[in-house]
Amino acid sequence: MSLAEGDPAPDFSLPASGGRTVSRAALLGKPFVLYFYPKADTPGCTAEACGFQEALPALGKTGLMVIGVSKDPIGPIEKFAAKYGLAFPLASDEKTEVAEAYGAWGEKSMYGRKYMGMLRMTFLVDKDGRIARIWPKVKVPGHAAEVLRAAEALGG
Repeated sequence: MSLAEGDPAPDFSLPASGGRTVSRAALLGKPFVLYFYPKADTPGCTAEACGFQEALPALGKTGLMVIGVSKDPIGPIEKFAAKYGLAFPLASDEKTEVAEAYGAWGEKSMYGRKYMGMLRMTFLVDKDGRIARIWPKVKVPGHAAEVLRAAEALGG
C-alpha cells in the first residue's frame, strides 16, 4: 500500500516506552509525527532520535507529538529511551503491521543481499488525521529541523 499526502493516516495502537500506549484514536484533533527507524541504539537511529529530542521544545510549541516506531521489542526500546533521555514515546511494532500500513516495511539491500526491513520514513499527520507530509528516504542530519519547518507551516 502506498500512502500519499492528503490520505487519511492509517489506524494504529502500539505499546511504547515509559509504559505508554500510542494510538491514532488518542491523537485525534492533534498533529503528530510518526517516524519509522530500523533499530534502537544504532548510530543513525540514535542521531535521529536525539535530533527529535533536541527539537521537542520547538515542536511542542506547534502542538506536535513525536512518536518513533521500530520492530524492536519493548525491552530494548525502553533501554534506548532511558539511555538517551528520550521524552517522546518510542513504539514497538514487532509484527510490522503499522509499518506495512504506512509503507515503511520493505525490501532493503546491504552488501548485495536483499532482505525485508524497516525503512527510515517520516509522516507528518495534521490535526484532521490526514497525512500532510511524507519523507520517504530520510537523511538523518537536519531531518528534525525539516520536520519542524513543515509542522510550523501547518499552523496548528
